[in-house]
Amino acid sequence: MHPIPPVYDRNSEILILGSFPSVKSRESGFFYGHPQNRFWKVLSAVCEAPLPVTVPEKRAFLLAHRIALWDVIASCRITGSSDASIRDAVPNDLGPILSEAPVRQIYTNGKTAWRLYERYTAPLTGRESVCLPSTSPANAAWSLEKLAEAWSCVRNAGGPPLRR
Repeated sequence: MHPIPPVYDRNSEILILGSFPSVKSRESGFFYGHPQNRFWKVLSAVCEAPLPVTVPEKRAFLLAHRIALWDVIASCRITGSSDASIRDAVPNDLGPILSEAPVRQIYTNGKTAWRLYERYTAPLTGRESVCLPSTSPANAAWSLEKLAEAWSCVRNAGGPPLRR
């Protein structure tokens, strides 16, 4: 079973999917808990909003900007936080999110999440996802500025700009 419940509400128009929580995220009980992961900095820059620090601030940030957040994988065998080591993956059921929220666009955080989505989830949802460059510190080739530029599509997601 996935160690962190999804974040979404009836106003969520964007769904961002990671692969599976890192060790630090599992320890903190919330997404992108590793201090070197640039996810929160990137979203803060894209949404032109203050950087959320605490778990309640992060949850409120997501909901205020109509962003749903979860992972493609519900359970798997994994060594540490290495996406490359994921084995025996069981996908999360995105049905509740997609039926309760008016999601306009699905994004994946990195190629591994995208590949897992395409393999396990797209056939069930019938919905495409847009692969964004990973915010992981392992993706050192991408600066924070370059990531924010690539992720700027999240701001519009096929509709009006996100609420600030």
